[in-house]
Amino acid sequence: MRTKTISLAGAAVLTFALCSTVVPANAADSAACSLNLGSVTAAGAQTTRTITATAPVSVGAVTTTAGVNQPGAVQHISTVTSSPSGTGTARSGMTVFGNALYSTAYSTLANGQIDPAHPVTQSRIGGGWSAFRWIDKSIHNPVDPLEPKRTTLYAQDTSGFLKRWTLDETGWHGTGGIGGLSAAKSMTLIAREYSYDIYLLNNRAGRLMTVMVFGTYPMSTYGTSLRASTWQVFEQLVAAPCGSGSLVLGIDRDTKSAYLYSMAHVTGTTTAIKNLGKVPGTFADPHYFRIAPRIDTLRGQ
Repeated sequence: MRTKTISLAGAAVLTFALCSTVVPANAADSAACSLNLGSVTAAGAQTTRTITATAPVSVGAVTTTAGVNQPGAVQHISTVTSSPSGTGTARSGMTVFGNALYSTAYSTLANGQIDPAHPVTQSRIGGGWSAFRWIDKSIHNPVDPLEPKRTTLYAQDTSGFLKRWTLDETGWHGTGGIGGLSAAKSMTLIAREYSYDIYLLNNRAGRLMTVMVFGTYPMSTYGTSLRASTWQVFEQLVAAPCGSGSLVLGIDRDTKSAYLYSMAHVTGTTTAIKNLGKVPGTFADPHYFRIAPRIDTLRGQ
């Protein structure tokens, strides 16, 4: 496999406080935006809650779906797609258990519990997944049915190497990889088109930046620095669309707390980022993920 390398140290930087509130006129109207957050508990249940960019930030009731996984079994989980199904929802995503990757699907009733008619199914895809930091699935499912669709899986191994697989009618196929991301702490998808995906990431030195992953082979990327410091406090970022920008949730596992930010359409170091405040509640579950609609429009860059 041919590879290229992107450096987290080579992008232009601008020091900017984490709590910056400078927002230009074209920034996203965060007041109407929300992020649907899921989690995997230590007991193997999945929770859902909606975090809304009100002032102050508000959180809807937490719904717990018991029995999705065995206690402590989940190693990594991707973004979960959710769509209406009867009185509840149909959910699907990808999960790593031990050394194997699985496709997970199930439906819920109106009360959030598993629908007995559509119980949890775990379809094994393959082994060799014990040495990864995270996984995520990007589904390009455009509103226009004539536009091409794309389903891509990303995973970063413990050396920082980012790998990619693409799904077609015959299954999953490796479509490239790239090094140079060993300093990254977390990556979350903020923009997508058929020909590329764009991830927001923070690194151990505190830098916040975007990485555009082109759909070409060999795999190639382009990095843009947004901030130079202070973002290392978050072990995980989770993002959702907000107008032409994004809502970004930063989870600090040391304090079991989370903070919500509105981020305008990415313009490099001039990108407006507003701290909307601390999110009510405790964030102590082993895994968090975004719950996305079937048609998921991301335009953060």
